[in-house]
Amino acid sequence: MKSTLTVLLSALSLSACASYAPAPIEPSAFAAEARTRTLNLAQVRERVASIAPDAGWSGPRVDRLALFASALLNNRDIAAARAGVDSAQAAAKASRVGPAATLTLSAEYARSAAESSPWLFGGAIDIPLDVGARRKARVTSFDLAVDVARYDYADRIWSVRMAVRRALADYFIAERQAVAYQRVTQVRARQQAAMENRVNAGEASRAELERVRADGADAVRRAADAVNSSRAARQSLATALGVPVEALNDVTLSWTDFDKPADDPGVGVTEAIRTAATLSRADVLKAVAAYDQAESDLRAEVARQYPAISIAPGYTWERGLVKIPVSLGLVLPPLDLNRGAIATAQAKRTEAGRKLEAVVAGSLAAVDAALAETRAARDALRKVRSVELVAASRLASQADRELAQGAIDRTDWAAAQAGAGLARISELDALARVHAADAGLEDALRRPLEGPETMILPSPAARSRP
Repeated sequence: MKSTLTVLLSALSLSACASYAPAPIEPSAFAAEARTRTLNLAQVRERVASIAPDAGWSGPRVDRLALFASALLNNRDIAAARAGVDSAQAAAKASRVGPAATLTLSAEYARSAAESSPWLFGGAIDIPLDVGARRKARVTSFDLAVDVARYDYADRIWSVRMAVRRALADYFIAERQAVAYQRVTQVRARQQAAMENRVNAGEASRAELERVRADGADAVRRAADAVNSSRAARQSLATALGVPVEALNDVTLSWTDFDKPADDPGVGVTEAIRTAATLSRADVLKAVAAYDQAESDLRAEVARQYPAISIAPGYTWERGLVKIPVSLGLVLPPLDLNRGAIATAQAKRTEAGRKLEAVVAGSLAAVDAALAETRAARDALRKVRSVELVAASRLASQADRELAQGAIDRTDWAAAQAGAGLARISELDALARVHAADAGLEDALRRPLEGPETMILPSPAARSRP
């Protein structure tokens, strides 16, 4: 009966143990899978419906919201950050388990004929008391690690969203610049041909022809640069989405009112929004977590000036006698009663507080700088459109009329048309600055200010955050 019970207890103990399950990885398989990823619009549509139920589906034209949903599905950095949260949560759960007890078994043989039995057998188990500030500090440290992992996860999602936004803006700007420079290139070619006729007729110098040729070569180079910039932006967009660039070949990208940005997105930035932006930035949240960690470390060092207690009940069979000893163990503090470690922890807490102040101040300064840049960029765009572009268009129209009347030749006409094209390029440069400024403001505020992303619902955790 006893042997059967022993076998059953042993089997039960073994069944409670975790077993090792190997999970080998094959990097080549990851690479092959990454090259075959596509934009599954059906899955993207489902994800859009889950994060923004009130947003309509953009259909065959993929807008910024659909691209963001695709990044949530495919971006491996986001998946890795999510795994980091799971890992931190598992570690926090394990931290609730106290330190392991120590089992000591002993045996002794006394060579003496006077004893009824020469043997002594004993055992003791040393159980640390996992209570008080020491346990609380350990658990708090792991809980803070979970918070930091969540902040990293949220920050990774936001960083990917901003990468998608910036890459899409760069792509649309580069596409427009390529068209504008192509037109300037065509006009410069006609201007060069007309100038060559002038030189052959003795009406212009060779130096004037070389200047026109240089302008034409510059236009060709800039047109090629714009095409390369478009390709680079498309590649950056694909990287942010987590798909190969070929996956974008069958997709029509869309950005409503790209050429007509809002007048001043900073008008709606209230003090409450500025405060919320500061409290939602990952760098601020991680600085708060660092301060909480320093506070917890100080609490633990204060607790270590007192002895750590453990109890060790035991059992001893000594030559026919049964003894039940109970020991009390004390881990004594250092000779200075841990004052040195406490002072160090206090200094680190002060340092963490100063760093938090600096991060908060930097966050507020970033919002102010971004607001100033959005307004300056819009002023520049407004001036280009109201002055430079209007004047260049007027001169180009006048050149059309004068050419029709025979008042000017093709050389002067082409110069006026090239001026209009260059004014258009100046407008695109100013428009690019506006979109870059808007991206900077959104990044500082950690929230979209316009477009379909404004319809994204906050997560339950964000809604419950004070």
